[in-house]
Amino acid sequence: MAASLTISGLDAGYGAVRILEDVSLSVREGETVALLGTNGNGKSTLMKCIMGMVKPSAGSIVAEIDGTKFDLVGRSTEAIVDLGIAFVPEGRRLFPRLTVVENLLMGAFRPFARPQIEKNLAFCFEVFPRLAERRGQLAGSMSGGEQQMVALARALMSAPRLLLIDEPSVGLAPLLVSRTIDKIKELKDGAGLSVLMAEQNFTQAIRIADRGYVIVHGKIEFEGGSAAELNNNELIRQFYLGA
Repeated sequence: MAASLTISGLDAGYGAVRILEDVSLSVREGETVALLGTNGNGKSTLMKCIMGMVKPSAGSIVAEIDGTKFDLVGRSTEAIVDLGIAFVPEGRRLFPRLTVVENLLMGAFRPFARPQIEKNLAFCFEVFPRLAERRGQLAGSMSGGEQQMVALARALMSAPRLLLIDEPSVGLAPLLVSRTIDKIKELKDGAGLSVLMAEQNFTQAIRIADRGYVIVHGKIEFEGGSAAELNNNELIRQFYLGA
């Protein structure tokens, strides 16, 4: 069974600076939800709130996994990962002096994932054949696209139910962006995941999203119930399509 996520009335920020205001969104079991917004609108802060890296000042974050609901507010990041929630941060955040395989194994520290290391490693190499070819290469010597593969695969090594991905297109050439988005869908389908993807590349994000939200200045300004609704929204045309 995949996981679901419900965020209600979330406020958060840094010190006296409020970044998120009354944010509510949901990710249902087995779907991919896009959180769309340009830089500086609060996407990364929201992801960090879910992962316990930023403490909200108001609101709730509830994950439901295998029929059990868990309040994430106040839990440590390690405890949230242990529930089956994985995070691919913006900028990848790899260990540059470790090899591909060593980076992947760093993602498998979750107790539930440890008995599945060989199985999960084989799945990652099946989805990303380039990583199998370069398993002994230092991560810091790889291209941006290859590093993004490592970051995605490392998250999969924790055997998650819910996958959070922050700006997977950042720093990649257009062709690599398209390939990366395709791989996210492949991973989601192959592992039976629920996915929340924060992305500013609207055109690529809606190719794989079941639905999505637009965040502007820390507030959810539009919820699209389908990719078609997102594509036909005036706010999105203004911010993303230059209309």
